[in-house]
Amino acid sequence: MAPNIAVILTDASRRILWVNEDFTTITGYTLTEVIGRKPGSLLQGPGTEPEAVSRIRKGLENQAPLKDEITNYRKNGEAYCCKLVIHPVFGENQELSNFIAFEIDGDQTDDSDIPLMQLNGKYSSSSLKGVEEIKLFFRLKTLLNKEKLFLDPNLSLKEVADRLHTNTKYLSQVVNHHAGMNFQQFINKYRVREAQEKIASDDFANLTLFGIALQCGFKNKSTFYKVFKEVTGLTPKEYLRNAPEPAA
Repeated sequence: MAPNIAVILTDASRRILWVNEDFTTITGYTLTEVIGRKPGSLLQGPGTEPEAVSRIRKGLENQAPLKDEITNYRKNGEAYCCKLVIHPVFGENQELSNFIAFEIDGDQTDDSDIPLMQLNGKYSSSSLKGVEEIKLFFRLKTLLNKEKLFLDPNLSLKEVADRLHTNTKYLSQVVNHHAGMNFQQFINKYRVREAQEKIASDDFANLTLFGIALQCGFKNKSTFYKVFKEVTGLTPKEYLRNAPEPAA
């Protein structure tokens, strides 16, 4: 499955305006609980490193993009390693209007291959275009995870754009910007992850590998094998041989 990436949008004074569902998954706090609060006062605790707090505060005061990691605390009091990237957002008059932060649970996820966790993203555009892109990207991820639209082998960019009340050009640009690939590649990654789960499950042991591929939204065998190896580094047969034994 795709890693959880918490997104936090604050105003210029660093008070929370919006968070995504992944923020709730990681921290336990809902949007209604955090609006108006500052992320630091909400998430930091007794084990939070003063040096990290100082570095992050300095970056925010300098209105410069920053990347760091810090010990944060979930709503239930559990500590976790928070890896974060924060970008300042400027309005048309080039005055600071917002900050947008991307955070992952560093105890569960490596950030090296996550485009959003790099500092080369551009979120300082006027009219908060970058922020709106982020919201659309996570609405897309939520839709795919909840409804598994990728299981439809005929799923089109237009169909997904219509479901998200946007246009195909903008949706395509957002996927390219935030996932680093085109729409079809993005959808196929979800199909491969679904295939990985089914290959490792006894429930589908009666199916051939291509039979599983058909259930995951692939239409032909060659595409399935090609994409599967691109995503996992293994052929489906190699993955099957190395798949962990299902839990008893």
